[in-house]
This record gives sequence, C-alpha cells and structure tokens, in this order.
Amino acid sequence: MQTTVRKGVVVLTVAGALGAALTTAAAAGPPPKPAVQPPNSAVQQSLDSLVSQEKFPAALASVTKDGRTTSLVSGSARLGSQVPVPRDGEVRAGSNTKTFTATVVLQLVAEGKVELDAPIERYLPGVVRGDGIDGTKITVRQLLQHTSGLPNYTEYIGLEDFGKIQHKFFQPHDLLAAALAHPAKFAPGTQWEYSNTNYLLAGLLIERVTERPVQEQITERVIKKAGLRHTYWPQPGDQTIHGPHPQGYATRTFTDPTIVDATEMDPSWGGAAGQLISTPSDLAQVSRALLDGRLLPPAQLAEMRKTVDAPLLPGWRYGLGLFRVPLSCGGAYWGHGGDIEGYETRGGTTDDGRSVGLAVTALPGTFGDADQAAKAVVATVDTAFCR
Repeated sequence: MQTTVRKGVVVLTVAGALGAALTTAAAAGPPPKPAVQPPNSAVQQSLDSLVSQEKFPAALASVTKDGRTTSLVSGSARLGSQVPVPRDGEVRAGSNTKTFTATVVLQLVAEGKVELDAPIERYLPGVVRGDGIDGTKITVRQLLQHTSGLPNYTEYIGLEDFGKIQHKFFQPHDLLAAALAHPAKFAPGTQWEYSNTNYLLAGLLIERVTERPVQEQITERVIKKAGLRHTYWPQPGDQTIHGPHPQGYATRTFTDPTIVDATEMDPSWGGAAGQLISTPSDLAQVSRALLDGRLLPPAQLAEMRKTVDAPLLPGWRYGLGLFRVPLSCGGAYWGHGGDIEGYETRGGTTDDGRSVGLAVTALPGTFGDADQAAKAVVATVDTAFCR
C-alpha cells in the first residue's frame, strides 16, 4: 500500500489515494442495546494497539453480531490527559456522507424523478462544463460510481494548510468552480477514480429535483428512516460537535507537523461529499438498514450493489455510494468510510447482518507512519468482522 498526502473528505489513505475513503420503506426499530465487551477480546486488543502502537489518541468501535451490539473504546478523549473516551461518541463522518447522498438520489430514481443513465446536463443544465468536461456525456450513475473523470475539488481549495481553512466557510458553487477550472482526468466511463466533485454535483442534483436543501432531504429520507439518533448535518456556521465526543487532531499543514486540535472546524467544504457527524454505531446501522431493504426498493438496492473495480486494495470494488470490501474470513462487507481532518472512520455490514463501525481521532500519518497506521485501521475492521 502506498500513502499520499491527505486530500480531505476521502475514504482511504492507502493504495495511492487518500481521497477514496459509508428510500422509502418502514422505519428502523431502535438500535440494539450496547454492552461493554471484556477487555481481553481480540477487538479490544486491536483498539489498544491502534493507540499504543499507531499513536492514535483514541479509538472507538461498535460491533453488532447476532442482534447484540458491543461498544468498545481505547485511549483518551483528549491528547496529553487521561480523559475517558465516550462510548459510541460522535465524530466527523467525512465521506460516509456519500452513502446518504447516493441513497437519496436512488430514492428519487425509484420515484421516477431521476434516471440513473441520464446525463447530468438534464438536471443541472449548463453547470458541468470545462476542459474536456461535458455534462451531456456524464451520467448520474457515473457520478455516484466515480467513473465521471471529473477533477477532485478537494485538491484545489487549500486543504494542505489546515490552519487557513479550519474556520473558513465554503459555498458549493465555489467548490465546483475550483474543480471545473481543471481539465477532465479521463473520458466518462473509461476509468475509476475517486472524486468528491461527483457527490458535490449529486447534492446539487437533489436540491434541483426536490427544490429543497440537500441536508433536509438526507435528514428526512435517510437519517430518520434508518432510526439514527446521533447523526446530523451541521447547519451553516456550526463548527462544533454537539454530543459527547473525543477530540480530533491534525497537523497544521502537510509539511508542518505541529499538532492542532481539529475538533472544531467549519465542515462546509465537505457538503454532500462529507459533512455529516455521526457515531460508530449509527454508521454501522445505516449500512444495515440499506442491506435490509429499509431505505431503498429492491431494484434500486440492486443498482447500488452493482460494482466496478476500485483499485485501492486487492478485491475492493465500488457500487453507488458503497464499497464492497473482502474479508479474511470469507465474504465481504458493504460500507464506506471517511477521512476528514481530526477523524477517520471505517466499517459497514455483511449480507448475514454483522455490522462494524470504527473511528480513530486523527488521520493516519498524523502521529506516526501513515501507511502502517492505515493498514492497522483496515485490519482492525477485519478483526471485528471475523473474530
């Protein structure tokens, strides 16, 4: 695995991309009651290793098997002090937001308001234009699948200097302009490359079709229907995390290793690609609700699960807002993950109902070797599913 510099709101810090980091049916019932797992479990040992060996300040996990949810923590909620980590504490969920956004788009497909294989030009006329970029040739499916070839706006808005953007507010159209000022990466449909711009446009599509704010649509159509109790979209100007949470940490810049507290920040540059706040158990629960058919009709869920090769790690594939990740014990899980300054999250759900949510309170490479830390996070998720 190869690690590159952090790009923000992403899914992976490995395999040459840090930028690739997780409806309308009956509402979900209440989440399973958490229970404290014995400290000598394999998962607890893995969390402890993330803190002691990989130097993450804190690690949190939620594991659901056979209908029982276990909440585990390790480390300290505050760097330099011994502050208990809140079990299932709230964290910035980064690119897990993409699963929520894709779900709303697919609900609109089910309602006959959007066609997956229609060009984005139909819904956002004149918006997607640039050097080698033509909205008449990029489909909605290609946006959700990361096969559009659109440049990634998070590479062009100054995220390499976190100190400068930590409290800066961004408008969606300014983010889009930053991306479209650069040429297309490839012709639509010919390759796979993760780009947050795809989901920025998916959010604008939702707003154009519904004539309502994307955050409202995600809240009403996904968060409430999945029964998520600690997941929310921060309102404009809200830089805090509302519920019990561990502090998150980052380096001041990509080249200045000075550690800063990244807990409070303006997440507006994440938008429909990465703005949500959630908990490990809520992130596991939304993927479980998806696979259970509680958020999408069967036809649209089947479309979501149609995957293409995502060359990040061996066997990884990407559907529409979901990764399919192979497990060492056989089979695979479906989920997403997110990287945003201060927090990294991973996890998802298997077809047989096992669910895992994991969070650490810094991006890999903040306190130690990025490649090794990223591998350790992925391995911990595998341990939680397989042991």
